[in-house]
Amino acid sequence: MSEETLAERIETWMVGQMPIIQMHGGTSVVREADPETGEVVIELGGTCSGCGISNVTATNIKRDLLLEFDDVEDVVVRVPSSGDSGSSTVEGGRGGELQYGSESPDHL
Repeated sequence: MSEETLAERIETWMVGQMPIIQMHGGTSVVREADPETGEVVIELGGTCSGCGISNVTATNIKRDLLLEFDDVEDVVVRVPSSGDSGSSTVEGGRGGELQYGSESPDHL
């Protein structure tokens, strides 16, 4: 049996630790997880786009990933200013094309 990649471990953690995202119609996906540098990029979508507390969610994800995973050194959580909460976002956060506003994509 092969060992899970860092991205797979983080995906599993996100589903287990952040069910509130899906319960509220949001999505999350691990866009990058580099085991060499410890850099992780998480993208929130669905109803997270434009949600008034998505910055709090992003901060919590960043903090928790840094605490939970010894091999994670830096976390960027992208929250699009507008997105598609329809059929292009897949349950569980897999897929879906998100559109970003003019703000920096790594803002919290």
